[in-house]
Amino acid sequence: MSDAIDAALKKGTAELLVLAQLEDGARHGYEIGQQIAARGAGAVSFQPASLYPVLYRLERRGLITGRWVEKANQRRRRYYRLTAKGRRVLADRRSRWRTFMQAIQQAAGLGYA
Repeated sequence: MSDAIDAALKKGTAELLVLAQLEDGARHGYEIGQQIAARGAGAVSFQPASLYPVLYRLERRGLITGRWVEKANQRRRRYYRLTAKGRRVLADRRSRWRTFMQAIQQAAGLGYA
């Protein structure tokens, strides 16, 4: 996939992907990025330079909250979790993406894998 197409797809899906990683519990930024890569079988990944602005934007909008955690012999990490508003937005975005992807599959003549 070309870099331009990859960048456009990431821009449209970044918030959905980040919110989805926080659905089952709090995670720090690096862990969120690792989980996206693992769940996407390596086809989707985020560099910290592109992931952290998404986290900050979601936090400013009240969709996630973050708190600093310090553990012995580890550097301080900021753990993020979904807010109630974030859960509602995640459910809405999933529904919209599901409808959109079904339309794309139908219009492009793609069958379900």
